[in-house]
Amino acid sequence: MIVAIGNPITYEVSAATGKIPIVWIGPDPIRAGFAKSFARPGGNITGVSMFDAEFDAKRLQILKEAAPSASKVAYLTMRRTWEASRQAYLPAYQQASQRLQISLTPMLLQEATPSEIQHAFAEIAPDPPDAIMAAGIGELIPYRQLIVGLVEKSRLPAMYGLRDFVEAGGLMAYEVDFGEAARRMADDVHEILKGANPGDIPIYQSTRFTLVINLKAAHTLGLTLPPALLGRADEVIE
Repeated sequence: MIVAIGNPITYEVSAATGKIPIVWIGPDPIRAGFAKSFARPGGNITGVSMFDAEFDAKRLQILKEAAPSASKVAYLTMRRTWEASRQAYLPAYQQASQRLQISLTPMLLQEATPSEIQHAFAEIAPDPPDAIMAAGIGELIPYRQLIVGLVEKSRLPAMYGLRDFVEAGGLMAYEVDFGEAARRMADDVHEILKGANPGDIPIYQSTRFTLVINLKAAHTLGLTLPPALLGRADEVIE
């Protein structure tokens, strides 16, 4: 059995084998081409769909609520992640951008290294965006303090994909309940080890999400957040 975290690595392992069972966790498997349906994925892959393009559109909407004047948002992510999901998710991104009157510009990292991250921020400095949205991917976690510091230096509101960034001083994060997702993934592994066919195991769609807001970061930016947005937050860090 192969346990695959995220779509880029799942593309690689699914191309390498059509027989070894794969338990996957990541964005929308239908658009990614991993499954025929959520109820009966078929093939050798099952797992947990943590989020999809609509989830990122929701994050963009919350960012717009926090910074209503934002019309240009830079999306920080890995180049390979963006290229792997662009075709499947671009229509949803475009619809959300049009609805919110936002221009979403990719801010792509070739590698997750301090120098690459610093270079990405230096590139947007001459024509800075109004806000930043960072992808909720594991490659960025080791550099959360650096990223939060560069965002703060740019004095830009930012929406992060993981609460780790808020705990490091970032403004806010909207994330999946990873504990729930991991438990579902473990259940799939257990069923397959007992003899189940992965193609017959329904893909679980995450239903629990958490909005975390850091008021101290908002004050540093001189940002007054709407009471309605604060009221919807699952956690407010003062």
